[in-house]
Amino acid sequence: MQEVSRSGAAGELRLDALIADLWWRVRLLNTDILEEEARAGVFDAQQPTYPLLALNLRARRDNLVATIGVLEQRAKAVAEAA
Repeated sequence: MQEVSRSGAAGELRLDALIADLWWRVRLLNTDILEEEARAGVFDAQQPTYPLLALNLRARRDNLVATIGVLEQRAKAVAEAA
């Protein structure tokens, strides 16, 4: 069995912590999106009256989710290599 260096284990923990933090931020963005939709009374992003702030928050959330996917793949590869 291969030994995992201390820095490797610490790096894996940092990556896991980063992923957890980003998921927390996604949940915050989801809440902000729902609040903005409720304030405007428009819940369909295809409507012309859909709030611009909610659209921007959705784009930010989607980018974070994509980033999380890449980081999770990296974390999986690191865990398999260990």
